[in-house]
Amino acid sequence: MKHALPVTRDADFAAWYQSVITEADLAEESGVRGCMVIRPWGYGIWERIQRLLDDRIKATGHENCYFPLFIPLSYFEKEAEHVEGFAKEMAVVTHHRLIPDGHGGLKPDPAAKLEEPLVVRPTSETVIGTAFARWVQSWRDLPVLINQWANVVRWEMRTRMFLRTSEFLWQEGHTAHATADEAREETRKMLEVYRDFAETCLALPVVAGEKPENERFPGAVATYSIEAMMQDGKALQAGTSHFLGTNFAHAQNIRFQNASGELELANTTSWGVSTRMIGGVIMVHGDDDGLRVPPRIAPWQIVIVPMLRDQPEDEALIAYAKDIQSNLAGLTALGEPVRALLDLKPAKAATKRWGWVKKGAPIVIEIGGRDMAGGNVSVIRRDRLYREDGKLDSVVMPRGDFEADAPALLAAIQQALHEQATARMQAAIVPVADFAAVEAHFAEGQKNPGWVEVQWSRPTGAALDQVVERLKALKLTIRNAPGDQAPADGACVFTGAPAVERVLLARAY
Repeated sequence: MKHALPVTRDADFAAWYQSVITEADLAEESGVRGCMVIRPWGYGIWERIQRLLDDRIKATGHENCYFPLFIPLSYFEKEAEHVEGFAKEMAVVTHHRLIPDGHGGLKPDPAAKLEEPLVVRPTSETVIGTAFARWVQSWRDLPVLINQWANVVRWEMRTRMFLRTSEFLWQEGHTAHATADEAREETRKMLEVYRDFAETCLALPVVAGEKPENERFPGAVATYSIEAMMQDGKALQAGTSHFLGTNFAHAQNIRFQNASGELELANTTSWGVSTRMIGGVIMVHGDDDGLRVPPRIAPWQIVIVPMLRDQPEDEALIAYAKDIQSNLAGLTALGEPVRALLDLKPAKAATKRWGWVKKGAPIVIEIGGRDMAGGNVSVIRRDRLYREDGKLDSVVMPRGDFEADAPALLAAIQQALHEQATARMQAAIVPVADFAAVEAHFAEGQKNPGWVEVQWSRPTGAALDQVVERLKALKLTIRNAPGDQAPADGACVFTGAPAVERVLLARAY
């Protein structure tokens, strides 16, 4: 069996990941360290993610808006814990003009130094909180429910495309509420939106739960996450939702007059997912031939490749293919019109077929003269590319049957990808009873150890610091405490104290 990629997952997972991005035309280097050019197929996947998630966000009552890319440094200085958490990653603008340096280059104009440095948006709690302070005067103004789609900059030292880049795209929701209970409910509601979106649209099984104290968003009272398992057993934090309490409201003076006429601080939340989700899709669904894109987020769900030979009969073959494309476009699959592309690029059919296999188009159909003469198409399902004998699984079937079955076939591929990933994740989460078992599970030389579930007493302060150091020695972190876990019934593997919950430990991206 010959694979389309130059390296396999087992041989070198990191190199395989990069080769998928390159061979699938998802993204490329930009010339600025940590920043990438997202190519049309990669951006098309992001557009699908945007559209589907945006609908869900709006359905929960949120409205989209936009805030500036540049944030005054003084806004961050109001919230000490928040700024400390991001200080090492902030990009700062200090001048607004360049002048010749006398040597053929340019330099900042000393006369154009800004009165106050501007931070290039790492996240928008501070600038949005300042707006909330203007917008909220009375309990009647609450809740405020907004979202923005934007880019952010966090100057990362170790970068990897889609997973950790200095600039990335995301959505960030921000809300203000009259009570802590209402804000907590909002935080959990949006976490569930993310969980359902990941499972339903990305075919990405995730574990939703609360982060430990040391993993909270800077300035948050509680942070919740969805965690996905990659094929190498590492965890990827795929989305977060934060209950901020009154911390940001206090710093930014978000106060309202309650129904009794008394002034109160609002309770706020924030939550977001990013282009990192595309990295998760690659590492969960990709195989040694490239990417496999779940049909819900595929820019093109069905790609039609006619076998053109620069002969007069090509005209009839193209007409046959266009008729199939038109019929498919009139169908509905997974709640939307089918997205079908006719690939007429001047290249050999086999070259185009393998190009679409590497990109991960869910279904590729090839049409040659013999297919047209018999009223057939040759169908390739990307989720199961090969037969048991190792040969390409290309199935010849009547075009009418294919057109009738296409919506169900797309739904079956979506479900199959989710089931495969779910079975893999569930098999790789192992409960262990003590720290010695944790050490043994993640011992040197263990390939793809997955995650372990341990009992946890929620230590804090110095005791938590000791836990973090012990885990750091094994390159581990606590991912979250799953929301649907069984009750704790033993001792904490770190402290020996009675456990109050179970948490997942893993190596992570």
